[in-house]
Amino acid sequence: MVTTATTQSTTRRAILLTIKKRGEARAEELASILSITPSAIRQHLTALLAEGLVAIREQRGSAGRPKHVYSVTAAAEDLFPKTYGDLTCELLDYAGAEGPGTVDRLFERRRVRRSAEAQLRLAGKTFEQRVAELARILEEDGYLAEAVQADGGEWRIVEHNCAILEVAFRYGQACSSELGFLRDVMPDAEIDRISHMASGEHHCAYRVRRRGSDSG
Repeated sequence: MVTTATTQSTTRRAILLTIKKRGEARAEELASILSITPSAIRQHLTALLAEGLVAIREQRGSAGRPKHVYSVTAAAEDLFPKTYGDLTCELLDYAGAEGPGTVDRLFERRRVRRSAEAQLRLAGKTFEQRVAELARILEEDGYLAEAVQADGGEWRIVEHNCAILEVAFRYGQACSSELGFLRDVMPDAEIDRISHMASGEHHCAYRVRRRGSDSG
C-alpha cells in the first residue's frame, strides 16, 4: 500500500529532479511537466523551501507581477547520484600502477594535512574539549560522528557513517590513515578502534582514554 508520505516524497523528488535538469523553473512549468496542479506544486515547493532544498527568486518581466523562479540549493545535492567513490578508487588504481608505495604516500600526505588543520582547532583545549572537538571535525567531514563519555574516564568517538566507505573497502590505507590521524591530534591519548564498518559492523568506533590512565 502506497502511503501519503511516500507519494509526497516521490513527488518532491520528481520536482527536485526537474528543477535540477532545467536549472530553474516556475511552479506553472513544473505543473505542466509533471502533470500536477499548480496549487499542489506550490504546496510541495513551500515544503521544499522550508527544508532548505530549493531557493526562490523573483523574475521581473516587462509587465505584470514578478514571477517566482525556483532552483535547487547546495543542501539538495546529496539527494542526487554521486560517483565520487568510484572515481577516487579509479584514480588510486592508476596511482598504484605508477609505482610501489605511491598510494601509501598519498594517504600519508592526506593524514599530515588533516592532522595539521585539526591541531590548530584543538590547541589550548582540555582533554575532554579536544575529544568533543575532534568528533565535530569528523562530523563536518561527513562521518556522522559523536563523542560519548564512557565509564572510567574513557570516551568513545563513534562514526555512524563512513564518508569514504567505497575507498575503505578497496584500500586498507584509508582506515589505517584514519586511526593515525586520530592518534596524531591526540598524542596524550591512547586510541584504539573497537568497531569497524569495513569489517561489516554498523559503525566505526574508537576508544579514547588519557595516556597513562589505569582504566580498563
